[in-house]
Amino acid sequence: MPPAHRPTAARDEMRRLVHGPCDPAFLSELHKALATDAPAGSGGRQLLHRLRRLGEPLPYNLFDDPARLTAAHAWAAVADPSLCLAALVHHLLCLGSIVQLGGDSADLTSRVAALRSGRAKGVYLITEAGQANSHLATRTRAELDPSTGEFVLHTPDEAAAKFGSAGTLDVPQTAVVPARLVTGGTDHGVFAFVADLTGDGGPLPGVEISSPIGLGALPLDYVQVRFHHARLPHAHWLADGARIAPDGTFHDPAGSAAERLQRTLRVGQGLWATMPAVAAATSRQAAVQAVTYAQGRRTQGRLAPGVPLLTYRTQQRAVLGALADAFALTCAAHGARALWEESRSAPAEGSVTEMGFSPWTAVSRPLAAYKAAAVRLAAGVTAECQRRCGFSGHLDANRLAGYHGFHHAFDTAGGDSQLIFYDIGSALAEAAGRKADDRKTDAGTSPSPLSAGWWPMVVRRHRHDLTRHLAKRLGGTEAAVPFEAWNPLLEDAGVLGEVYADSLIAEDVVRALAGTQDRDLARALRPLAALHGVMAARRRSGSLLALETLRPADIQALSDAADRLCDEVRPHLPLLIEAFAHPADLAPTDCDTALRTTLTWTRGGTA
Repeated sequence: MPPAHRPTAARDEMRRLVHGPCDPAFLSELHKALATDAPAGSGGRQLLHRLRRLGEPLPYNLFDDPARLTAAHAWAAVADPSLCLAALVHHLLCLGSIVQLGGDSADLTSRVAALRSGRAKGVYLITEAGQANSHLATRTRAELDPSTGEFVLHTPDEAAAKFGSAGTLDVPQTAVVPARLVTGGTDHGVFAFVADLTGDGGPLPGVEISSPIGLGALPLDYVQVRFHHARLPHAHWLADGARIAPDGTFHDPAGSAAERLQRTLRVGQGLWATMPAVAAATSRQAAVQAVTYAQGRRTQGRLAPGVPLLTYRTQQRAVLGALADAFALTCAAHGARALWEESRSAPAEGSVTEMGFSPWTAVSRPLAAYKAAAVRLAAGVTAECQRRCGFSGHLDANRLAGYHGFHHAFDTAGGDSQLIFYDIGSALAEAAGRKADDRKTDAGTSPSPLSAGWWPMVVRRHRHDLTRHLAKRLGGTEAAVPFEAWNPLLEDAGVLGEVYADSLIAEDVVRALAGTQDRDLARALRPLAALHGVMAARRRSGSLLALETLRPADIQALSDAADRLCDEVRPHLPLLIEAFAHPADLAPTDCDTALRTTLTWTRGGTA
């Protein structure tokens, strides 16, 4: 059905599917904010202007409306991945820490106002460059000076230098810095502190900033930062309910250093809940470009000269499969946001989850899994779309290289994805080893892979089988220490963590389909959902075969299933492209047109 003749209810449902429960007026304002050029000035001034414009459509308390917050960063990623990264740090990590962990002092209120108004840029400095897993062993210290009530922030040696995007030296920058709180020589665990890094004239007293660090995959102002007895007002301690009595007695409701670290880092939940929306938006845009390119590009290969690229089955599986994975990420964005909203209403206190390779799954296992799975899938989607667009896919004007670089870099940023998967898999196996449960899930006749329900059933069964397999191997080891027991099993633990995340996304797809009311939209989405399942099974074929979750004949049948589903998807491409594409002035949908609009020509004179 042409867009002009599509019922209003159907268009509204399409918009909610793609952008969440954001009203059209907000999306229009967001579009305008991103499409407006920044005024002339230094790079830092331009960035502050763009951060202010992006934040204007959002509520003053950013966290009052998670749907708008996630949508704003998703749109920013489509328009400019570097802006999105700066905004994620500025809004979710820096402002998020101050709002969620800080008090209501006038000093912090003024910092929040400066960050919200674009008078200062927000930075988050957690990673210490000189050691792996530095989040579990922070060495930066914030020691209380009892004579003044100030905290003295100090970097003990070069290996403890903080790494982050704090190289914009020509504008004010305010950082949130996780550091060990020390009073009277006693370490009380890792808290967050607010530290002003730079003013209009460069680094402030006690702050040392390195020369820029190049990172081509995701251009931003990366540097290392060291603190030399920098003095912070007492109000800059984001105490999160902890206090120090006048006599020096320290009290923390967290109860232990491990729980304190988890509470300090729970600000990461907002980032993890937002990343699936960002991954979905860039993947949708990349898939739309790849599909449009394959529809319009004619090949002169000898098999069928003059036919569009999309005629070839190989191209269909790649670009329509990318469209299907982008749809699955869109469903995951809804699931992650709902989970974050639920976690925000829950009390912060609770049992402490043991930390393994990183603290992230102890903060929130499912949200950490969403982040890790979303950025990996989006990196794969955008890389495949870039490759399928030939030379055009590598041009800056088409953004595909930027989308891929963003998600590839985020595989380690924001919580290392591989460590997250190791922790999830090992925790699931250890929990299974404590239970006597050999039940099979989803026994009986399996639906066809042409059905949207096939992959959710398969991945549930595979998760169960893999968990029991890994628990059995762990239980059979004779190793005396945990490292010796787990060292040979970590690869399988990582796969189990990935399958756990696959199952979350699969269930989100099922929920999205069940909630779709418009019949035309439902007819378009069902084969798209099934195609995502087939493509996911192809990616997991080795593990599925090894555990005998699927048989060789099942795997062999997936190619034919993919072709049949591509045939079902193709008639719905006009509707899907309309729904998935962002406005053309934010990102192009046609690679060739985008190139032509950037070219100028110089003609030589006549002989």
